[in-house]
Amino acid sequence: MSLCPIKYLSSTFFDRPTEVVARNLLGKMLVRILFTKLGKTERLSGIIVETEAYGSKNDPASHAYRGISPRNVSMFGQVGRAYIYFTYGNHYCLNVCARSNRLEAGAVLIRALEPVEGIGRMEIFRKSNDVFSLTSGPGKLTEALDITRRFDGEDMTNPQNILHIEHGLDPSNVVKTARIGISRALNKKWRFVIGGEIEGRLSKYASRRTYRHFD
Repeated sequence: MSLCPIKYLSSTFFDRPTEVVARNLLGKMLVRILFTKLGKTERLSGIIVETEAYGSKNDPASHAYRGISPRNVSMFGQVGRAYIYFTYGNHYCLNVCARSNRLEAGAVLIRALEPVEGIGRMEIFRKSNDVFSLTSGPGKLTEALDITRRFDGEDMTNPQNILHIEHGLDPSNVVKTARIGISRALNKKWRFVIGGEIEGRLSKYASRRTYRHFD
């Protein structure tokens, strides 16, 4: 992968079919800005190495499948905004809204990151010093970056916001598989993972269940 100059994603990046955005988010940089007790800021960031697309009424596995609700209202809002929900009673999942104008809802779940900046702070939040496990799953990465539902609806295209996405790396190898952790719409290969340097290997920072679902 080659390093790209820092630039920010506009809302038009997310105004495309959700699965296309999910594929193209790989290699981008997720950034969380922390404000310290001394009034300074600290960047926590990671390269997005694994994503999943979720649609609307075309996707039985999506939260939007049965229509709008207080929980999923962000999925129906402006593209480029965060959709964050609490699941399994113990962790949050971060999505970014993305869809073409033919659909009324859609979002990309950010499943895993390769930590880049603020790793020491992530270790404190996660109570772990295993760099390969800090952000290797949707619940792990939100804990490592201290992301909760209070950021639901945040404009992730605005570089001034404490939660946003920047350009990062250009992955040379991307693997597409069925989504995991769901029981419906298993035929949709809407999960995308950055491949490793050796053909057929997936990112060592991806979620630990990756290797059992490799096609």
